[in-house]
Amino acid sequence: MRPIRTPAAARYGFRAHMRERAPLRCRFIQCPTPPGTSKLPAVSKSKRTGGQGTPATVALTQAKVDFTLHPYEHDAEAQAYGEEAADALGVPYEQIFKTLVAEVESGLAVAVVPVAGKLDLKAFAAALKSKRAAMADATKVERVTGYVVGGISPLGQRKRLPTVIDASALDFATIYFSAGRRGLQIETAPSELARLTQAITAPIGKTG
Repeated sequence: MRPIRTPAAARYGFRAHMRERAPLRCRFIQCPTPPGTSKLPAVSKSKRTGGQGTPATVALTQAKVDFTLHPYEHDAEAQAYGEEAADALGVPYEQIFKTLVAEVESGLAVAVVPVAGKLDLKAFAAALKSKRAAMADATKVERVTGYVVGGISPLGQRKRLPTVIDASALDFATIYFSAGRRGLQIETAPSELARLTQAITAPIGKTG
């Protein structure tokens, strides 16, 4: 298939390639769970993948969540990872979410916001009842989450962190976010992501 030049490709100097392979459907029977048992346990380092998938996909599989995997060809020269994924998959920027990690008074915390915008640190801090927030050091983020920058997923991290999902996610039946490596996105219901990460939703994204 011919490479397609997109607006983001023009801005960042790369070509996004549509993957000919169809998305991978991962459907599971939704089993009822007793009250208070719906929370997903933290995934230990030794059992994060079991040799298959990514920690994020393993977490979804163990929770019997319906999700779709969307692989695409990642350009090693790309810097705008979220926009690259949106262009390659033909998904609106507002529907693909990036996973950011920031420092608040209590420690590290995760923010899930649309790739079309930025994280409003003031709003993020307020959502977590913290006086301040600042973006975390990339090296520290990779060590704590177990993922590399550009492929950080809100699921399956080495250490469970407080998580806030931008309220705009609830505008969609499904949203996309990293599966834990560059070139692979998960599509699932925002309510499932919020449930599994024990996240709160708040307007923490901003344009520009």
